[in-house]
Amino acid sequence: MDRYNRNASCVGGNGMGHLWVAVLGPLDVERGGTSLRLGPRQVELLSVLVIELGRPVLARRLVDLLWGPTPSDSAAATLRSHVSHLRRALAVGAPSLAPASTISTVGSGPGLSYRLDLPPDCLDAHHFEKETAQARRLLDSGDPAQFPHAADLFGTALARWRGPAFADVADRPFVLPEVARLDALRRTARHGHAEALITLGRHAAVVGDLTGALQEDPYDEGMRCLLALALYTGQRVDEAAETCRRGIALLRERGMDAPQLDRLHGAILRREHLSPASLSSVLLRSVPKVLPPDLLPPDPPHFVGRAAELAHARRLCTSTGQRQIVLVTGPAGVGKTSFAVRLAHLLARDFPDGCLYVNLRGFDPGDAAMTSDEAVRLFLDALQLPAEQVPATAETRAGRYRALLSERRMLVVLDNARDVDQVRPLLPGGSQCAVLMTSRQQMPGLVAVEGARPVTLDLLTVAEARELLANRLRDGRVEAEPRPVAGIVERCSRLPLALAIVAARAAVHPGFPLAALARELAASQGSLDGFAGGDPATDLRSVFSWSCRALSEPAGRLFRLLGLHPGPDISIPAAASLAALPAREVRVALGELARAQLVIERAPGRYTCHDLLRAYAAEMVAAEPEQERRAALHRIVDHYLRSARAADGRLSPLRDPIMAPPPQTDVVPEEPADNAQALTWFAAEHRVLTRMVELAARHGFERHTWQLAWALTTFLGRRGYWDDLIAVQNRALAAAERHGDRAAMAQAHRDIVAAFSETARFEAARQHLESALILLIDLADRVGQAHTLLTLSWVCEREGDQAAALRHDEQALRLFRAAGHETGEARALNAVGWDYAVLGEYQEAARYCQRALTKQRRLGDRTGEANSWDTLGYAHHHLGHYRRAARCYRRALALNRELGHRYNEAETLQHLGDTYRVSGNPDAARECWLPALQILTEIGHPDAEQLRERLVATHEHPEHGSATVAGCTR
Repeated sequence: MDRYNRNASCVGGNGMGHLWVAVLGPLDVERGGTSLRLGPRQVELLSVLVIELGRPVLARRLVDLLWGPTPSDSAAATLRSHVSHLRRALAVGAPSLAPASTISTVGSGPGLSYRLDLPPDCLDAHHFEKETAQARRLLDSGDPAQFPHAADLFGTALARWRGPAFADVADRPFVLPEVARLDALRRTARHGHAEALITLGRHAAVVGDLTGALQEDPYDEGMRCLLALALYTGQRVDEAAETCRRGIALLRERGMDAPQLDRLHGAILRREHLSPASLSSVLLRSVPKVLPPDLLPPDPPHFVGRAAELAHARRLCTSTGQRQIVLVTGPAGVGKTSFAVRLAHLLARDFPDGCLYVNLRGFDPGDAAMTSDEAVRLFLDALQLPAEQVPATAETRAGRYRALLSERRMLVVLDNARDVDQVRPLLPGGSQCAVLMTSRQQMPGLVAVEGARPVTLDLLTVAEARELLANRLRDGRVEAEPRPVAGIVERCSRLPLALAIVAARAAVHPGFPLAALARELAASQGSLDGFAGGDPATDLRSVFSWSCRALSEPAGRLFRLLGLHPGPDISIPAAASLAALPAREVRVALGELARAQLVIERAPGRYTCHDLLRAYAAEMVAAEPEQERRAALHRIVDHYLRSARAADGRLSPLRDPIMAPPPQTDVVPEEPADNAQALTWFAAEHRVLTRMVELAARHGFERHTWQLAWALTTFLGRRGYWDDLIAVQNRALAAAERHGDRAAMAQAHRDIVAAFSETARFEAARQHLESALILLIDLADRVGQAHTLLTLSWVCEREGDQAAALRHDEQALRLFRAAGHETGEARALNAVGWDYAVLGEYQEAARYCQRALTKQRRLGDRTGEANSWDTLGYAHHHLGHYRRAARCYRRALALNRELGHRYNEAETLQHLGDTYRVSGNPDAARECWLPALQILTEIGHPDAEQLRERLVATHEHPEHGSATVAGCTR
C-alpha cells in the first residue's frame, strides 16, 4: 500500500505506463510510484483539465482561467507551450506511451480545445467519492454484518486526504466550486465514519477524534451527541452528561434549541441502557449543524422613534424576487447606525442563514477607512472559511465571498460606507440576500446602477428627543423639568448623538438640575463644520466642548491627544506613551472618558471613539503648541516601533538587528514574553501598525517608517497579509529614498518580495531583488547581497527552477563565507542542503547539513541547529537510513522543546512518526503522532485535522499508514 492508500487496481497495477493523479491535497502526479515534477503553471493547467476530466476545454477559456480577463497577446502561444511541456511531463517513465495520448487536441481555430484522457480510476478523488458512497450504502442497509466494512471504507476514504483539495491552486476562482463540493463530501464522510465506529461499539477509538472536531465547531449538535454516546457507553458517564450540558448551554446562548441533546442528556441522567440500536436514526445521522454567522452589535437599548422609517425599510428589505439594497442616509450623528442595527434585529428571522455586519469607517477623520478587502476577510472568517482556503488576491477573495452567499439568505449590514467603490465588492451576488447600508453620502450611482432604495433619516421629533432623554435618565428629572428639557432638545438640534452626550453628562451628576445643564449648554459657543449643513442651530461642537470641559485635566488632555492617533483603537500602554503618563493614570483617564461616552471600551483594555469625536479631538489638539504635538507624535511612533521590534524579536530571533533611532523619554514599549504573546500582540495591533507606518511617513519620521515596516514583515508574511506587506514596504521604500538611506532601500526591496512571490507575481519579485542587489553591490554589502540571493533562490524554487535556486544559494554561501558572517553561512549551508534534497541528491544534502550543524553548535544557534537536524533527518529518511533519520529527528525534537517552538516540535514529531512507520514500528509512530496532534489542536493549526484522520485510519488499518515525510522549511 503506497502513501495515498490507493488500491493497485486504481491505476492498473504497478506498471510504469500508469498514472496516478492526487488532488486531495497539493496536486501530485505519480507514474509507477515515482512523483513527476511539474512547474506552477503546469499544475494550474492540469488542475483545470482534471476538473473537466474527459471533456474538451476551449483554449481561449484556458487562457482566461490561467491569465485573467486581460491576457497578453502571447498568452495563446504560451498556453500551447505549457500543454506541450505538460504532455512530455506526463509521459515521463512511459516510453511506450505517445506524448500526445494523455492530453488530446480537439478541433482547431476558435474551437481549439484540450482534453485530459485518463480513466477516473487514476484520480484519488474518484476513489474517495466511490468509497464514501459505498460506505454510506452499507451503513444505511441496517445490516450489522456490513457495519465493519462501512467503517473500513470511511477510514480508507478519509485517509486519502493530505491537506486541502487542490491546495496549490486553492485561491484560483476556477477551482472554488470543486473544492467546496469535495469539502462538503469530506464533512459527510467524517460524520459517517464516527457514526459507523460508534455503531460498532468502538467508543474509545473515536472519542479523541470527536473531541477535536467539537473544538473546531462546538455548535455541532449531531457530533456532540455522538461524543456523549461514545463516552456514556464507554462507562464515562459524568463526562457524557457534561458534554450534553455544555452543548445545550452553548446552543441556547445563541438562541438555538437542542432537542437531541436534551433527549440524550435525560437518558444519561436516568442511566438508561443505551446502544446505537436504541437511538433513533435522527440522533445518529443528524446533519452537522453550523451556527449561522451573527456579527450584529447588540440591539440599541435606548432606541426611540423612527417607527414609520423602520416599517418602510423592513418592507424594502423583505421584498422577494431580487437582491434588495437599502441605503440609509442622513447627516452625521443622526443615528444611522442605531437605526440599522435595530432594523437588522427586527429582520433576523427573515434571514435564517445569518447576518454579517461591518463598520466600514468611511468618514474616519484619519482617512483610515476600511478597505473592501479588509471587510471581505472579516466576512470570510465569519463564514468559517478555513484560513488555508482564503484566496491570495483581493479580487478572488471577493469572488469567493460572493460565491459563499449565492445560495444563502443572509442580511449584510454595511455601516458608515464612504462611496460606491468601497461597497460594490461587498454586494452579494444571490437574489435571496438583502443589504442594509448606512452612509452620509446619497450615492446616486448605487441607486442608479445597483437599484439601491434610499431611506433618509431626519432629526428626531421633539417628542422623540424627549423620549430619548427620558429613556437614558430614569430618575424623573425629564418629567419634572419640561422647560429646561425643551432648551436641551433645542440646543442639541434633536440630534441623537448630541442628546446622548448630554444625557451621559446628566447621568454622571444625578444631583444637577437639568436647568443648570441647559444654561451651561446654552452658554457654549462654536459649531462642528461637518454638521453645519446650512442650519446654524446644529451645534455639536458646543456639546463636545461642554462635555470636555467637565473632564478632569488628565482626561481632557488625553482626549485631545487621541486626535493624533490614527485608530481604529488604542491600548492602555500605547495611550500611556502618547500622553507620557503612567499606565495606572491613563487607565483612570480612559475610564472617565468612557463614562462620558467620549470613548468606548470595545474590548478589554482597548478603546475607540466615534469618528466625529475623533475629528473634534483632532481639531482641539491642532490648537496645542506645535512643539507639544510633535513630541506626542514622536512618542507614539516610537512606542509602536519599539514594541513591534520586541515582538518581532520573539517571532524571528535570528534576524540581523537594525539600529533603532534614539529612544524617547516617557515611552514604555510593550515587550511580549514569548512567541505566542508576540503573535497575540501583532494580531491586536495589526491595523494600528499599518496606519502608523503611514502616519510616520506623513509626518517625516523617515527612520521610524522603514523600521516599522521592517518589524512588521515577519508577522504579515506568516499571516498572509500580502497587500498590507506591499503597502508598508512601499512606504518604507519611499521614506528610505527621501532619507537617502540606500541600505534601508535595499532592505525594503528585499522584504517586499515575499508578498509578490506568494501571489505568483514573480516578475515584480525579481525586479525588487535586482534593485536590492544593485544597491548592495554599490554599498559593497556582501552580507546583504547574500541574504538577497537566498531570497532570490526561494523565488526560483517557487517558480519550479530548483537548479537556479541551488546556484543562488551556493553564491550566497560564498559571500557569507567571504564576509565572515557565520550565522548566514550556516543558514546558506542548510539551504544548499535542502536544494540537493529536492533534487534527489540526498548524500550531498546530508553532507551540507552536517557542515551547517557543526557551525550552529559552535555558534550556539539552537534554532538553526534544530532546523538542520530536521533537514538531515529528511535526507537520511529518503536514503533509507531510518535509524539515522530517527536519531536526527530526536535531536531536533529535544532542541525544539528546549526552545519552546511548539509548532516545530509537532512537525518533528510527525516526521519521526513517519520514519518509525516505514521502518515497521507503527506503535512508536502513534506515540509520536498523538502528542503532535495535541499540540496542533491546542494552537489551532489546520494540520490537526489531517493528522487526526491519519491516526484514526492507522489505528483501524495499520497497513494504511503514510510513508511521507514533509519537507523542512528553508
